[in-house]
Amino acid sequence: MDSGPKPGHVTQLLLAWGDGDRSAYERLVPLVYEELHDMAQRYLRRERTDHTLQPTALVNEAYLRLVDQSSARWSNRAQFFGVAAQAMRRILVDHARGRSARKRGGDAVKVVLGEAEGDALASDGSAVTVPRDVELIDLDDALRALAALDPTLVRVVELRYFAGLTVEEAAAVLDVSPATVKRDWVTARAWLFQRLRGARP
Repeated sequence: MDSGPKPGHVTQLLLAWGDGDRSAYERLVPLVYEELHDMAQRYLRRERTDHTLQPTALVNEAYLRLVDQSSARWSNRAQFFGVAAQAMRRILVDHARGRSARKRGGDAVKVVLGEAEGDALASDGSAVTVPRDVELIDLDDALRALAALDPTLVRVVELRYFAGLTVEEAAAVLDVSPATVKRDWVTARAWLFQRLRGARP
């Protein structure tokens, strides 16, 4: 997330928007649109090639949800994109659940969970490998289960995996050290991999 408008300018507009300045939101939209569109494309690349939602439609739906966050106390650009990523995930999960209810199998939505090789390191340093394709609904269910144990780990997954934030950006949003984010990221991925591997046929 190194490209795009200067973080300081975006942060100023976010703070003004949070203070009730509607014009700040209108100036913010064109500045962050490209990055949100790129985020939407990353999401949809992880799903079926014939997904009915297109990046532009996903961004537009996310905007509608972000408008409801107008009273939020925005602190920086990274936080905003973290919330945007969370909104997009919820939209895609709702979309997937609706389609699953209509088709009842045979049309599972697939996402890719993991690094380039699909591996992760468990907290003890051992390798954890699972199939790269994971159903979006299964992943959401796993994240909900993880949230019941440790909500912070889920936030790290949202910021790193879904929002695409760097370790440093995620640390700024969570107000923790980069080392803490790295440790939580490894722990969360290992837990999710084990949970999803056990849930698969």
